[in-house]
Amino acid sequence: TPQDWSRIVICLIMSWLEPMNRWLPPPNAVSEYVSETINWDRLPQELANLTSLLYWPPTGRNRDDFLASTSPKTSTYRLKSPAQATYTLGSNLEAILVARDHQGRPKIHGGDLFRAKLLGPELKAGVPGEVKDLENGTYLLSFPLLWAGQAQVQVRLIHSSEAVGVLQRIWREKRATVDFRGYFRGRDGTEETVICNVDPQSTGAKGPTCRYSDVVSGEVWFCAQPSTLPCNALVGHSSGSYLKVTTPRDEDLLARRVTDQPLPSGMSPILVTPAATGNMSDMALPSRPPCRPGHLSPKPSGFFHQDRWHSMFCSSRSFPTVNSILNCLAGRIVYMMGDSTLRQWWEYLRDTVPSLKPVDLHVTYQTGPLMAVDTTRGAVLHWRAHGWPLRSLRTPVASLHSVARELHGLAGGPYTVVVLGMGAHFTTFPPSIFARRLAGIREAVRALLEREPSTLVIIKLANTGYKSVYGSDWLTLQVNRFLRAAFVGLPVAFVDAWEMTSSLAVPDNIHPNKLIVRNEVELFLSFICPT
Repeated sequence: TPQDWSRIVICLIMSWLEPMNRWLPPPNAVSEYVSETINWDRLPQELANLTSLLYWPPTGRNRDDFLASTSPKTSTYRLKSPAQATYTLGSNLEAILVARDHQGRPKIHGGDLFRAKLLGPELKAGVPGEVKDLENGTYLLSFPLLWAGQAQVQVRLIHSSEAVGVLQRIWREKRATVDFRGYFRGRDGTEETVICNVDPQSTGAKGPTCRYSDVVSGEVWFCAQPSTLPCNALVGHSSGSYLKVTTPRDEDLLARRVTDQPLPSGMSPILVTPAATGNMSDMALPSRPPCRPGHLSPKPSGFFHQDRWHSMFCSSRSFPTVNSILNCLAGRIVYMMGDSTLRQWWEYLRDTVPSLKPVDLHVTYQTGPLMAVDTTRGAVLHWRAHGWPLRSLRTPVASLHSVARELHGLAGGPYTVVVLGMGAHFTTFPPSIFARRLAGIREAVRALLEREPSTLVIIKLANTGYKSVYGSDWLTLQVNRFLRAAFVGLPVAFVDAWEMTSSLAVPDNIHPNKLIVRNEVELFLSFICPT
């Protein structure tokens, strides 16, 4: 009954919020950095071997001459084979791209980040192309022909190889490219604000630092010790400053005029036709099983047609009505943990389904926790931000929960759905920081699935968006490599937001538009309700 359900909702709220008071164990001040050991045995070999996982073709050594860097205006691409009058649905289209510098000279090494896509504007269609770096200044572009009708290749230079070299150097060598603020308050109302970060050196402290550790997840955080207040007086957290980490030469290579710029069109539109006379199919979709965790994703994992994403590895469904969404979510408790791009899923469902009523938990919206409930269908949706490091408005420290700790606290079961989506807030730190975080999360996911194998766990990959030294598509690619490698061997599902945001002729945005979010959510729902 509605009366009984209200009691259940109260229990759920307490279950979700209860760990707030135990997130921060009694902290202690330390005066020197104690290196945190990564338990690599928790991770598959693919993630433990950072050198192999993060391989990128050599980017060349001449970074002092801007004119010798790759130019989007002089680089060109053309069909690999002679043009045809028509192309067969289901076949592949290949092209050769030659990278050139600002003086038009062909490059002799690879390492550029190009992004290619095949578009069908009239059909609202698009698919990401594969860009294979031949490591000699040329690239092989490959596009599956997945719809009948016109198609046009589009290629953009996201970063020159020289700019990638800058990103590599900073990502690996700098301890942090941002910092944070910690707000301390004493019992008498005294307040102090200090710098906090992922390691003591990055707090700028000249004296002792406060070290905060979570005994369950192993995650650590540091703040400069306040001059008059104890470490356990930390009550608030917020973003701090973006640190100056680039030289003028670096900034030239990362400038907008050479970043995320289109190459001159080197190919005319093509016409794709069905393979056999009488075949009325307008798409080349293979026979696919229902969407279930554990599927290996091909490349590409899907494509857009008539504004709908069609998965290539499972029979993704459409949820065109409010009732179809509610029927899928009925009786389920969904826990979303991650960044603001995952919060967009929660917001989409809240805004699309009128009966999903948000519950005001009197928290900072940007960090959560957020909650929406449909009492008639028994659907509960949670979202909360992952813990430190998190760029946010000022928020209570007690609201910042470890994802691994939250997972260890879930009972799981056939009506429990967990969605994890993180990455954008980790591109400002060396790769080992994200690897360490994923070590704890993988172990927590493994334990959850071991005690309740019927629990559904979905990983949202990071999407395109940022184009700076603090957050770049190149850095996001590396983050997604980590995410895929971290969950190797576990029966989890992936929603490839990177490919979805790489498939249409729309500007990149760290917060994708409603069309893309809708398709991300429909694939997520397809895993909950595969048939």
